[in-house]
Order: sequence, then C-alpha cells, then structure tokens
Amino acid sequence: MTVRVRFAPSPTGMFHVGGARSALQNWIFAKQQGGVFVLRIEDTDAARNRPEWTEGILSALDWIGIARGSYEGPYFQSSYAGEHRAAAQRLYEGGRAYYCDCTREDVQARTGPQQRGYDGFCRDRGLEPGEGRALRFRTPDEGETVVVDLVRGEPTFENKLIEDFVIARGDSSPVFLLANVVDDMSMGITHVIRAEEHLPNTPKQQLLWDALGVKPPIWAHVPVVVNEKRQKLSKRRDKVALEAYRDEGYLADAMRNYLMLLGWAPSGDREIVPWSVIEEEFRLDEVNPSPAFFDEKKLRAFNGDYIRALPVADFVEACRPWLTGTETIAPPPWQPEEFDPAAFAAVAPLAQTRIAVLSEIVPNVDFLFLADPLIDEAAWAKAMKEGAADLLDAAIVAFEALESWDAESLKATLEAVGAERGLKLGKAQAPVRVAVTGRTVGLPLFESLEVLGRDRTLTRLRAARVRLV
Repeated sequence: MTVRVRFAPSPTGMFHVGGARSALQNWIFAKQQGGVFVLRIEDTDAARNRPEWTEGILSALDWIGIARGSYEGPYFQSSYAGEHRAAAQRLYEGGRAYYCDCTREDVQARTGPQQRGYDGFCRDRGLEPGEGRALRFRTPDEGETVVVDLVRGEPTFENKLIEDFVIARGDSSPVFLLANVVDDMSMGITHVIRAEEHLPNTPKQQLLWDALGVKPPIWAHVPVVVNEKRQKLSKRRDKVALEAYRDEGYLADAMRNYLMLLGWAPSGDREIVPWSVIEEEFRLDEVNPSPAFFDEKKLRAFNGDYIRALPVADFVEACRPWLTGTETIAPPPWQPEEFDPAAFAAVAPLAQTRIAVLSEIVPNVDFLFLADPLIDEAAWAKAMKEGAADLLDAAIVAFEALESWDAESLKATLEAVGAERGLKLGKAQAPVRVAVTGRTVGLPLFESLEVLGRDRTLTRLRAARVRLV
C-alpha cells in the first residue's frame, strides 16, 4: 500500500501558522514512508474564497520548502461536487440517510435538558426529497465508534451520543463532513494528519466511511496551537499569518524548525537542528497531544540564531528585499541610487549580530544611505545635554586632524576628547552617535564612521552643532 496523505486548506484568508505546521508534518510523514503528499484546496465556501488566497497558500508552501511540482495537486474540492451528490444519493437509497424538514427553530424547541442536538424526529416519517429538506445520516443506535489515532491512541465514542447529522443541505449541496470523506476516498488517502480541533468530527466521518463501504484512513490529530494565555490561536486576536512572518524577515529554515517543535522534539537536549535531522527523527507517535504554545518571543530568538549562523554573503543576499523593496515589502527610506552595496557589505557582519528579523536591517543602516540622518527626537534630547556642544566642537577639530580614517584611530581620538572632559568613552560617544546616525543605539560607532567616511561624518557633526546653538 502506498501511503497517501493530504493537506486540505480553505482559501478564505492568510495562511495560518497552525496549518503550516500540519502541512510540514504531512510532508515529512509522506517522505519517510515513500508516499505521496496531496494538496487539496477546499474551495466550496464560494462567498469567502478568493483566488489570491489560493495563490497565497501555494506561495507559503513554497516558502517553507513544499515546492510546487513536488506534490500531487492542487485539486479543488468544488470540482468534485458531482461525486459528493452521488455519495449522498447512495446513502439515501441504501437506507443510511433520510430527509428531514425540521427547521432550526423546530429542533431547538424540542431539545430538552438531556437531549443533545437533533432528536431523530424525521427518522421514520419517510419523507421524499424536496425543497428545504436536509439529508441526515442515520447514526447507529447502539455500539461504539473507535478512532485509531497515532497521536491519541483509540478515542472511543458512543454512537447513541452522536446525533443524526446533516450530510446535505436543504438545497441538496453536501456539507463539509461528507465532501471531505468523499474527496479522501476518491484520492486514496490512507492517513489523515490534521489539527485536534477536527477530532469531534472524526467519529461522524468514520461512520460515513463505513456506510460507503470503504475502510477509513488512519488518523493522527496533532495538538491545537495556543497563545500565551493558552487560548487557541485566532486570526482575529493573534499574529497567525505565515506571510506576515515571512514579510517581517523570518527565515524559512527558522520558521519550519520552530513549527515542528510545536508538539514534538528532536532527540537530545536541543531544539535548533538541521532539517535533515527533523526529517529523519520525526515520528507521529511521539507527538505530545497536549496543546502546543506558539511563543513568538522564542521564535524571534530562534530566527536571530539562524541569522547569525548564515555565511555573510548569504546574509547580504537575504537582506536584499528590505534594502530594495518588493511587492510585499515596503521600499526603504532612501532612493535606489543612494544605496551603496559596497558600504552595506562593509557593515553587514556588524549588523548580522544585532538583528533578530531581517526587517530590522533598515533602521540599522539607513544612516549610510540617507543624505541626512533620521533624528530620533527622544534620543537627541537624551544625548544633547549640557556639555554636548563643547564635546562636538572638540570632536570635529580632532577628527579633522586625523591622518588615518579608521575605526581604531577614531575610537582613540574620541576617547581622548572625552577624557579631557572627565567623560568615559560611553558618555563621550553618545552625542556623536546621535549626530551621525540619529539614534542612541545601533551598529558599533567607530566602524560605522569609518564606512560613512570623513566628509559625511564631519558634515553631520557640524549640522548637529549648529542645531545646538
């Protein structure tokens, strides 16, 4: 038997990080088993679907390493509507489903304190198909439905507690439960790896598999992903869009490494591991069923570690979209012709150790490519206190006299200027840093001045001194 797994997102919004986690788990499992990964776009919600959301899914999968052309599909659920209707008809003709004309209000009116959901009112009325009549599955009155789950063991559900659920609406369109089952049957899916939130639907779907005469797949319900308050991640409340992290400057390798740790861990006391290790070691039966905390602070630290591990040339290339702008990343505050690749290459090793996401590169290096620095007024007020004017005057004179414009000479010169005024280097360099870069923190000052050059440095120091008059 060839293992066939599927990832079946709906194109109704940005790509959820929890969905990305499930996609990676399916992808690795299929690869380990020599199987097939199937992408199915569940696009039957016509009112909410958009073509750009579908493209967003494909693009996000590309980014995390599930590239177009390496999997089967994408298939579109809407293309299988005929098969969904045919399955509903088979269930009706085989006595496994019946028509019901109860409205929601009717059902609610008959629901007592001990009654769960629909009470089977139309089970034996023998209604024929008709406008406004939903088709309900005839759930067995006795017995149990056992779900074989690689993560959760064998959850067992009493059939008498499962209501006769709707499988086709009053307009005859099949609901998700049935469409999902029929699609999995049509595509020969052998394993369904998905989020825990789908577990309550699983006994109903397994009953449908049995009623349609096909052996159900092996299930694996991975833990729900939660925020710091242990609430399920919500796109209305939490930062969940994979594209947002990508466009902020998270590296794909860091993101997929972190996502795979949501409910699972590699061997040994380690978390940052090569993807090849994850592909080799990941096991579904080792996934922890407890909710998995999506810790954005930890992800950010992960990403910083990955950035620092890049070869400098790769780091320079990775920063390029933020230095030049793209369709999804806003252009930097300088004009294209103002950008100097050589200057950036000179400071790249310094910047690489100081940023956690690639978008932070812009405020760290903007002083190199703008005619005038962007002054942070709070930083100016903090640095330009009594004595700042005198220090800038002395620094200008000392820097003008330097024979060698290099970081070591610049540091020694400013250190001497500060010492003459009873200032340690940290205090002495604050007015100079703000005058030249506009900020109180940033790249190492003297290496920055070396790259900026004598003329531009002195011009900015003089401009700051005039402002202090």
